[in-house]
Amino acid sequence: MRELATWVKKGIIVVLCSLLWIGFVPMQTVQAANLPASCGKACLRYDVIVIGSEIQGVLLAKAAQKEGKRVLMLDPRSKPGGELIQGQMMVLDQPNNKQKKSLVQGELKHLFSQYQAGAIRTEAEFNRYYQKLIKGLPIRSGIQIVDVKTGTAGKENTIHSLSYIAKDGIRYTVMADYFVENTDHNALVSKLADTKRIAGMESLYNGKNLDYMAATYMLKFKHVNWARLHNEVLKLYPITNLQKKMGPNTYVDWNFGTGFSNVTSKYNPQDAQLLLRGLNMTYQKDGEVLINGLLIYDVNPSDPKSVQQAVAKGKKEAPHVLKFLRKNIPGFEKAELNGYPEYLYIRDYNRYETRYVLTEADVLNSRMHWDNVSIGGYPLDLQGTKHMPLGNSYGKPDQYGIPLRSFILKSYDNVIVVGKNIGATIKAYGSARIMPNTGLAAETIGILIGRESSSKRLHQLTQSDFKRIHRYLAKDYQIYLTV
Repeated sequence: MRELATWVKKGIIVVLCSLLWIGFVPMQTVQAANLPASCGKACLRYDVIVIGSEIQGVLLAKAAQKEGKRVLMLDPRSKPGGELIQGQMMVLDQPNNKQKKSLVQGELKHLFSQYQAGAIRTEAEFNRYYQKLIKGLPIRSGIQIVDVKTGTAGKENTIHSLSYIAKDGIRYTVMADYFVENTDHNALVSKLADTKRIAGMESLYNGKNLDYMAATYMLKFKHVNWARLHNEVLKLYPITNLQKKMGPNTYVDWNFGTGFSNVTSKYNPQDAQLLLRGLNMTYQKDGEVLINGLLIYDVNPSDPKSVQQAVAKGKKEAPHVLKFLRKNIPGFEKAELNGYPEYLYIRDYNRYETRYVLTEADVLNSRMHWDNVSIGGYPLDLQGTKHMPLGNSYGKPDQYGIPLRSFILKSYDNVIVVGKNIGATIKAYGSARIMPNTGLAAETIGILIGRESSSKRLHQLTQSDFKRIHRYLAKDYQIYLTV
């Protein structure tokens, strides 16, 4: 496919970019304001380029595009969707404050309300939601970044251009006002100098080697008798007796189930790289159940071979888990496997210093920041590693603020990090990492790029600016960041 097509109409040269639209809106419906501009031979210029197709970056790109910005998504993975679609991590965690009020805001509020109501539970329903979300966004999957040219802008580092090879084997070059790291494996930031990794799980036990929370291979089942599971759990009440028998936090209602760690602790995996922890279950409908519970240690998401090996081990382990659940969990007696994800849920990888690194004290003390772009609220939950297999929890905070500065890469004026790349200490990351927290931040940043970047760089916005910003976010978008 040609990257550029030009024509002259009324003396104006219009440059079109013919990208892989994977079934989205026809090119003629795209407004001219969102078309890329030429930045030289075989080069296109955008306002925002997002690397990776995790939902947080999609939310940022969508919000910026709605504000009239020219956006492009470049995905190193072969298919779009990231952990939500390709990893099938469709067991959604919801942040709540101590009054048990949901803190989900923005576009994700629609997803979570339908998830809670049972309208979006199955793989097909999540796929439809994601496809609707990315409709109209130009995206190329299966790209390989081959060069990132950097320089300085005043006292700041800056990315001048990025070159990549697409599936057609041709090398393309793009420029942008902002580049967004939205992958689970640092596809962009790992290529930049003058960055410093934030200490990870190894810091909790003074380890000498880098360490990360385990990835998960999602388990899919059909023919589960959820009513039986629910009724058998009720028979074990009061809850103190239930949790004594089945394990802490064991709970089952008509839609969701958690716990059973006293049961799963008796499971012996076929491979030492795997562990079946407590179960986090979603009843999808019609006897189908999705479980977040099979951990895989020491996965390197930046190494395709490591990912492929982990996926293969998850697939191989799934029948053994099924056999165990049939014998030990009521309602699973006639369960069968219901397919195999082709990717993983990657929880944790390298994160790099941002202009403000969110701390455990920020989270536990419910601190608000003058430049809040999200409101978080979730336990400081750190899943296991091979060196500390059971992980740990460091408390349940009330709501707290997450600042814009935690999403702007330190020393770079035009690099934004979103999703799992948030600048946070490892304990703070245990809470801040979930999708609704970082998704709201990404959407808010997309709005700010659209409304503020013509006068200031994002890192130049002041406390006075944010008083005005928070007012229009509440009025125009129903996003409330000062509560």
